[in-house]
Amino acid sequence: MRLLITTPTQVVVDESGVQAVRAEDESGSFGILEGHDDLLTALAVSIVSWRGGGDKRRYCAVRRGVLSVMGGHEVAIATREAIACDDLDRLEQDVLTEFRKRAEVEQTERVRGLELQMKAIRQIVRFLRPEKAGAGTGAS
Repeated sequence: MRLLITTPTQVVVDESGVQAVRAEDESGSFGILEGHDDLLTALAVSIVSWRGGGDKRRYCAVRRGVLSVMGGHEVAIATREAIACDDLDRLEQDVLTEFRKRAEVEQTERVRGLELQMKAIRQIVRFLRPEKAGAGTGAS
């Protein structure tokens, strides 16, 4: 199989001769072997592992992403951020922790943005409905 892991700015992994791939989505961990049915899934912040020629294990931390299996011979992963490394302990301790922190910050920022949008919409509605008591005065 061929494994391709890309970010918006680079190709992180492009490897042929891959025997097996292991990844994780929101439902849990799963494996992919040669001849797997076509698949499309959203990955969690996790470590993708694969076994190439010589049974050597390789690893890549991904910050979410989309995994697709095409024709049973190609596995492609598109992600915001990916770091390939042969040291699994380092990836688990340093990189995954950082990716998870960033994901939490992004979630918090999204919530704050939505709260600001709702406040703006409420203000606009207040000014567009002058028949309501307190419209335009800032009173709730």
